[in-house]
Amino acid sequence: MIRHLVLFKLNDGVARDEPRVVAGVEAFRKLGGEIPELRFWECDWNITDRPIAYDFAINSAVEDTDALQRYLDHPAHQAGVAQWREFATWVIADYAF
Repeated sequence: MIRHLVLFKLNDGVARDEPRVVAGVEAFRKLGGEIPELRFWECDWNITDRPIAYDFAINSAVEDTDALQRYLDHPAHQAGVAQWREFATWVIADYAF
């Protein structure tokens, strides 16, 4: 199995309740039910306000590197990424477990 972690940081001046952010969150929340390769899916807002903290997180799992690539290439994932590019940056970690 491969764990796929993503941490998002909203760009300066962007608020969680902006319509484009709300739409981006909704797009990502739906992915767990839309992409068959996902064996585990959760995402939500960070609950702390520490300066080094990121704002939003995705924690997911897929079977193998082929499944990870299919997930990354899936049109629903690509659409969500396109939305988030407008208002955030992110870091990613993928590891076997």
